[in-house]
Amino acid sequence: MDQLMDQIVNEAFALANRSAEAVRAQFGDEHDVLVVLGSGWADAVGLLEEVSETPVQSINVADIPGFTRPSAIGHGGALKSITIGSTRVLLLTGRTHLYEGHGVHAVVHGVRVANALGCKIALLTNGAGCLQKEWTIGEPVVIKDHINMTGHSPLTGDNPPAPLAGRFVDLTDAYNSSLRSLVRNVSPNINEAVYFGFHGPHFETPAEIRAIGTLGADMVGMSTVLETIAARHLGMRVLALSLATNLAAGINPQPLSGEDVLQVGKESAQRVGALLRDVLKQIDATKATKF
Repeated sequence: MDQLMDQIVNEAFALANRSAEAVRAQFGDEHDVLVVLGSGWADAVGLLEEVSETPVQSINVADIPGFTRPSAIGHGGALKSITIGSTRVLLLTGRTHLYEGHGVHAVVHGVRVANALGCKIALLTNGAGCLQKEWTIGEPVVIKDHINMTGHSPLTGDNPPAPLAGRFVDLTDAYNSSLRSLVRNVSPNINEAVYFGFHGPHFETPAEIRAIGTLGADMVGMSTVLETIAARHLGMRVLALSLATNLAAGINPQPLSGEDVLQVGKESAQRVGALLRDVLKQIDATKATKF
């Protein structure tokens, strides 16, 4: 069993390198920032494409060896290359979730590929349930920390192959404080949140929401935490934004549905797209990818 796990780990990183070579053959030079669009963020693509200073390049992830096309509603299946100022951005229009059944390495594959292509920053987004009644639904918040209750880690198994770092990764500043400050430059009143990651795909029970509220959770969802761990293992700095798409179960008197999450995203598209655009401009202006 241990040998099998070690083989899986080694193959996952080798596959990421092969995927990176395929992308490099299409997109050319190295990139600086990975952006992953989660639930409710898909409609931001158009605005980001509009401000690209080079022609937008796009690949269907199904055509890249090693990628799993997302199956969750509202998640696209494209990898795009855009340019903000002098910063080259890889834009994933959707993500693979753990609940889709392809395993933890499929979930973090995009992060590993982006790192192999030179990305030093991962900007992750998601749609999430909100535990704070006073926060506004349809508003983005900055993730400052997380609680991982998926029951998984992308670093399970033997140490990754050299020269990569070992599996015991410090997550003290998992969500980079300097990058969070850049967001506050753009949106001074934005809330900061502790994000609680469940496995899914079912929504949480009211009892689970009450329990995680006592643990300090502000937002709850089914993504992001595994990608963050994988990114930090690779030395990438992480910035994560949640769109508050609904009040969490038991706080919201209405039944929860994925369709409602996507509707809030459509209604918030201009707002979240502008935030992403302005944050990427801040990253470029401060040369945040260079330190």
